[in-house]
Amino acid sequence: MNGPQVVCAGETMAVLAPADGGPLEHAALLAVGVGGAESNVATGLARLGHRVAWVSRVGDDPFGRRVVAEVAAAGVDVSLVAVDRDAPTGVYLKDPGPSGTRVHYHRAGSAASRLHARDLAHPRLAGARLLHLSGITAALSDSCRDLLVQALTGRALPGARVSFDVNHRPALWPADRAAPVLRDLADHADVVLVGLDEAVTLWGVTAPAAVRDLLPGPDLVVVKDGPVGATALPRTGPAVFVPAVSVDVVEPVGAGDAFAAGFLSGSLRGLDLGSCLRTGHLTAARVLAVPGDTAPPPDPMWTARALALSDAQWAAGAYRHDGGSGG
Repeated sequence: MNGPQVVCAGETMAVLAPADGGPLEHAALLAVGVGGAESNVATGLARLGHRVAWVSRVGDDPFGRRVVAEVAAAGVDVSLVAVDRDAPTGVYLKDPGPSGTRVHYHRAGSAASRLHARDLAHPRLAGARLLHLSGITAALSDSCRDLLVQALTGRALPGARVSFDVNHRPALWPADRAAPVLRDLADHADVVLVGLDEAVTLWGVTAPAAVRDLLPGPDLVVVKDGPVGATALPRTGPAVFVPAVSVDVVEPVGAGDAFAAGFLSGSLRGLDLGSCLRTGHLTAARVLAVPGDTAPPPDPMWTARALALSDAQWAAGAYRHDGGSGG
């Protein structure tokens, strides 16, 4: 059996959200789901046809079994997920409100906080083309941060490119503490994905070119600017900007992970930067249009037609004429 093309490592938690979509404090019923940045990316890549393994730890509890089952159901290899009998699976709660959805974490001391660099040492992971990580892991524990350092500076998976989504979570650590750590980790990656809003909060930079200047190490930096669009800035050559897809937003959580999955899928398939960005936008649009953290990818034939549009047709929203749900 062939090994994975992609390895994603990080924590996934059980998600509790008001069943009626209202504020948490008034909810009578909570819906149970699964959410985690790296497993969201793993799920997206698997649904886009790639062989993906997810490396993590869960508790020996019902939420842990739910997490593993749902990630596996998307076609992700979960055989290297460890089950910890002495620590629980993390939980987070969604609190929808007029100004957006707030997230409340209950993950201190979770099983995944015990992740360590040795968790990437399994021989079955050898030969992977891509290792995907995020800055969330750096905030969980010293051993989790060691995993990132070894993966990025020691290249735990030799020959694999490393993508790093900055993913700053203020609820886990404040910007003044996170900023230098995330900047150093990002600068050792091959591909960095970061929101412009994150870059403003962390580093005080307000334009994609300034983010690129701040991170000279990566081959490629991708700066996402919400509904405006995304810019890919290679170390050499011109920057490429692609406007975002117009979509009626139901729930924004998970869209950044879907964008990462789409973009990285395009890169693995050898697409040009513009097509990678378009694929990221199309994949993110599907998640923006649903209440969950993941969604099935867009139809491949429709995607192919959308990628073939001229820049002017794309900017004018011609992709909407080919089907899909807002993307």
